[in-house]
Amino acid sequence: MDTELATLAGGCFWGVEELILKLNGVHKTEVGYCGGQSSNPIYAQVKTGTTGHAEAIQIHYNPKVITFENILEYFFRLHDPTTLNRQGNDVGSQYRSSVFYHSPEQKLIAEKIKNKVDKSGKWKNPVVTEIVPYKDFYSAEEYHQKYLQKNPGGYTCHYLRD
Repeated sequence: MDTELATLAGGCFWGVEELILKLNGVHKTEVGYCGGQSSNPIYAQVKTGTTGHAEAIQIHYNPKVITFENILEYFFRLHDPTTLNRQGNDVGSQYRSSVFYHSPEQKLIAEKIKNKVDKSGKWKNPVVTEIVPYKDFYSAEEYHQKYLQKNPGGYTCHYLRD
């Protein structure tokens, strides 16, 4: 089976993962920490905002079923890409909007989709999503994985916008 990888951050990883899991062609997701300076961070450190990591999700998908572009179009609908370091009640750099690209092609696609969303008029403020090279991803603790499936009444500030 063909599988490619996308790594995105759009606020608390629980809600992002819950919505991304619904996409046809997504085989596996994992929540964790990306974009920071320290190795092997844990949630207690990341939540302080001092490690530089974002709460992120890794998405393993079949590009014959869903494209990176399709995933990004969905991603920009499930969070507010115009709020710097914030989603809903979650505030801090760990909740920033980011695309961690794995290839030059992913970077170009991310820039194209970000520009399209920014010019669409759907948001009154500019899109602040960062597009940065992927470096390291550290898996979050097991209790964070598929959190909203394990805790259906758990907190999320994510929903699909038209």
